[in-house]
Amino acid sequence: MRSVPSSPRRSSDSARTIRVPWRATSVSKVRRTLVEDLESRDVPTVVVDEAEIVVSELVSNAIRHARALSDGNLRVHWKVKAGVVEVEVTDGGSESSPRPAPRTIWAPSGRGLRIVRSLAHEWGVTEDRNGTTVWASLGGPSRRRSH
Repeated sequence: MRSVPSSPRRSSDSARTIRVPWRATSVSKVRRTLVEDLESRDVPTVVVDEAEIVVSELVSNAIRHARALSDGNLRVHWKVKAGVVEVEVTDGGSESSPRPAPRTIWAPSGRGLRIVRSLAHEWGVTEDRNGTTVWASLGGPSRRRSH
């Protein structure tokens, strides 16, 4: 895993970018790195927990449903600004655009983006010729939840 700080100093409002191999073992590495970073910035525990779940889902989905970037990796970027954590995962794209699966009771998978949507106050997808980025913002105002 290669880490590229977005700024030389580590403040509570700085960004971080890492590139990880496009394989399942990267999910736990990304999750651990994100949690350690957010905890070092004194991000509230509930937001750290939500960011951990969201980044796990986004990286897992990229590995399961998309291609690697041209260098064989995924790009994971996050920043903290005014108490809001923004997480994004960029992959090499796929045949379809990421969207939440229809609600099902018995399906063994397909809940990842539904989970992201339920935790994030905003989320979205941007696509360009280099790949797809799925992003989510956590810790800000929510239209869905009362806490």
